[in-house]
Amino acid sequence: MKVAETDILIVPGFKNSGPDHWQTRWEKKLSSARRVEQAEWTKPLVEDWTATLAEAVNGAERPVVIIAHSLGVATFVQAVPQFEKKIAGAFLVAPPEVANPGIRPKHLMTFGPYPEEPLPCPSIVIASRDDSFGSFEHAGDMANAWGSLFIDAGHSGHIDAASGHGPWPEGSMVFAKFLSRLTAEA
Repeated sequence: MKVAETDILIVPGFKNSGPDHWQTRWEKKLSSARRVEQAEWTKPLVEDWTATLAEAVNGAERPVVIIAHSLGVATFVQAVPQFEKKIAGAFLVAPPEVANPGIRPKHLMTFGPYPEEPLPCPSIVIASRDDSFGSFEHAGDMANAWGSLFIDAGHSGHIDAASGHGPWPEGSMVFAKFLSRLTAEA
């Protein structure tokens, strides 16, 4: 698939993705990308976030490709049962361990535990070996359960602007290859 043939939905995590975050940069560069705007970025409620994402997916005109980061990954996997349309693909970066009692703020635990059924679309999970919001092993376990290709990002922190991933060209190249292999029938 090509960018112009899709509706790319950018799904940020807790507190949204700031101006230097790779998601914001990609949104500006990808002609068919738009951010799924949540009403409350600092006090996320799983019911609200998943309903907002489902509304965006169900209202899309073209095949949907998800680009989710952090709590956006949790939002996506929890929202899947609400989708009335097939998803062409999901690019999932830095999934947090939302069922971990050590997560802060505590209300993020309402996004877990993650469903462990295969996702209904081709997907990639990219995780770092030193992400303070989720272990590499947990991300690998989730990728395996979801039937996702698992990519080791090395020691990359939370794969966000704070960890030096502003433009994130390596991620952009992986996404471009992933997108090129998707089909509208996926």
